[in-house]
Amino acid sequence: MTTKSSIITACVFVLGLLIGTRYLSSDLSVSTDEIQGEMSTQTADRVSSEDQGYTARPADNSVSYLSDEMATINLFEEAAPSVVYITTSQVTRSRFNTNINEMPQGSGSGFIWDDQGHIVTNYHVIEGSNRVSVTLSNQLSYPATFVGAAPNKDLAVLKIDATYDNLTPIPIGRSYNLKVGQNTYAIGNPFGLDQTLTTGIISATGREIKAQNGTPISNVIQTDAAINPGNSGGPLLDSAGRLIGVNTAIYSKSGSSAGIGFSIPVDEVAWVVPDLIRYGRVKRPFLGIDIVDNSKFSESGAMIRSVGENSPAQKAGLKGVQQDQYGRVFYGDIITKINGNPIKSSGDITPLLEKFKPGDQVKIEFIRQSKAYTTDLILGSSVDQ
Repeated sequence: MTTKSSIITACVFVLGLLIGTRYLSSDLSVSTDEIQGEMSTQTADRVSSEDQGYTARPADNSVSYLSDEMATINLFEEAAPSVVYITTSQVTRSRFNTNINEMPQGSGSGFIWDDQGHIVTNYHVIEGSNRVSVTLSNQLSYPATFVGAAPNKDLAVLKIDATYDNLTPIPIGRSYNLKVGQNTYAIGNPFGLDQTLTTGIISATGREIKAQNGTPISNVIQTDAAINPGNSGGPLLDSAGRLIGVNTAIYSKSGSSAGIGFSIPVDEVAWVVPDLIRYGRVKRPFLGIDIVDNSKFSESGAMIRSVGENSPAQKAGLKGVQQDQYGRVFYGDIITKINGNPIKSSGDITPLLEKFKPGDQVKIEFIRQSKAYTTDLILGSSVDQ
């Protein structure tokens, strides 16, 4: 009985072992399949990820820009062809033989004024040189001839014989109505690095700086767009890509940009350049006054800041801003009409004077201490300034 029971127990054990092994084997098989499936999925995901990374690369080359970035990019691409790189040198002949020596002198910037090849730059960029080369944005270089200069305005005009299709004149704006906070864009060749764009804002208007010969230049634009050596003569642009000034000087103890740059206002440039092209010097009727920037007062008209010594304005009895012994400041005369033509802002005077010639007598209507006055004035010649 015991032996029979043992045999049965042994058979049950073996049968259970076989069944357990089968189920265990089945479980292991399922687990292996799951592991292989997971590995396949991970591999597929990795391959898919790599494939996606590969297919995404062309999309990276098509960068999307913010609207203000796109506006700046477009401004530069449209304005850059108007900006030139100027290099100067001094050519001398040896005293002891026939050798000609050329000594590099400096470099600066300029811009194309018209389709005749006239180039505007600062006078101090070309001062003292007798050979000037102008390089366009397409890297074509031309020898430049001197046309004329106004040292007291730090402006000069050159001319190159370039074909019409290589000349892109810069769009001309206005400067009398500029506001502090407006965006500014300077293009030039700082330290010889051509076609460089810097951006900023108008920090102030109505500044005064001195030209190389010590003559004051009034109503200068102050900007924090980086202006460095080599930027001189290049354009300062508004957000529409129009010329609003000619970069001319910086305030810096190190000689590099300190965030204070100065530009000759375009209204002054537009007044000077046509005369330089026609006569080689400024030859226009003038009143002999400096004007207060319109942002400094609210009245309609052009306020006189100062009157030149022995100028037509002084002879006619006009007065500028006054200060008494107690430090109180009084408005200068505010010109409201010239020969019956309304003067609503300082920007109206220059275009109006173009209708006259030196020696003409004009009637000036002005406001002094809230009272209206009239005086006759004989226009002087800018050559005599």
